[in-house]
Parts: sequence; structure tokens; C-alpha cells
Amino acid sequence: MSESFTIQIHSNLVKQLADEGEKLKKKTRKPKTKIQRENKPEQANVHQKPISRDTDVAKGPAATGWPVQPPLFMPVPPPPHPAIAELDAIRSVLKESVEVVEKLQKHEENMLQEVTKKAKDLHDKEFKLPNQKPIPCVDERDACLKCYKENEKDPLNCANVVQNFAECARRVKQQVSLVDK
Repeated sequence: MSESFTIQIHSNLVKQLADEGEKLKKKTRKPKTKIQRENKPEQANVHQKPISRDTDVAKGPAATGWPVQPPLFMPVPPPPHPAIAELDAIRSVLKESVEVVEKLQKHEENMLQEVTKKAKDLHDKEFKLPNQKPIPCVDERDACLKCYKENEKDPLNCANVVQNFAECARRVKQQVSLVDK
């Protein structure tokens, strides 16, 4: 398990630790040799400030304290909490939903094509013009019209043509009445 976390070190803590280091340096004493104590027994009870032989080191950067550094921020990867599990569940449901929508759209397109085809077939069957029967006596009728146009002033000259047209109409009428019986 690789877990990462952030540690922030406040500048006050750094100062406090530096000050404690200074106090420890001041409190640590080097034991004096017995020769010095024997020579100066009167001063044994007097508290004196210890003299350090390393005076140059004490005046260095440690004497002033550690340099103040800004807090260090470590990147934190998202923790494996239930929130991530919920997000994964939501993403999987979303993916499934998208797949279902795509399937439904394809199905809708197929159904639309099928319904359109059936509607067209039904329309063609329902509204199909019946077999048209040829109009009888077309030639006789056209001959009558032509004759009347040519003889506008004397229509009696077309009596023969009109009689042929009337005879054709009677024959067609008789044929239809025979078929109906």
C-alpha cells in the first residue's frame, strides 16, 4: 500500500526547536579537570557561565538559529475512501446507461424504417387506383369534336359522325348491362 500524506512544519516549531538547541548547548558543560577544582575550591559553589573553547562555532549560523523555511507541502493522492468507490460505481452505471441509450437509438432507427416501409405498403394497397378501363368510343368522340370545329356555321353536316358516336355508346351500354346480370 503506497499512501502519501502531507506534513507541515510551522515556522514557530522550527524556532522553538532552534531555541531548545541553544539552551541545550548552554546547559551542557564540559567536566572540568580535577586539577582545576582542587586549585579553586572556593569557586566551586559559585555559579559561573561555562566557557566554551569552541567560541567560533557558537558564533556561526547555529547561534542565530536555523533559517526559517517555508512549509513543505507533499502532494496527496486521493485516499481510497468510499467516495472513490461511489464515483467508480457512478461511472460504471453511466457507461452502462450510455450503452443502453445507443442500443435504444439503433433499435428506434430499425423500428422507424420498418414502420415507414409498412406504412408505404399499406398506403399503396389502400389507395391504389383500380384497373382503369379504357374509355369507350374515344375515336368517335374525337371525330365529332373535330367535325364541329370544322363546321361551326353548319353543324348539320356532322350528322353522320354524331350518329356513329351515338351507336357506339349504345353498344357499350348493352355490354355493361350484360356483364352486370
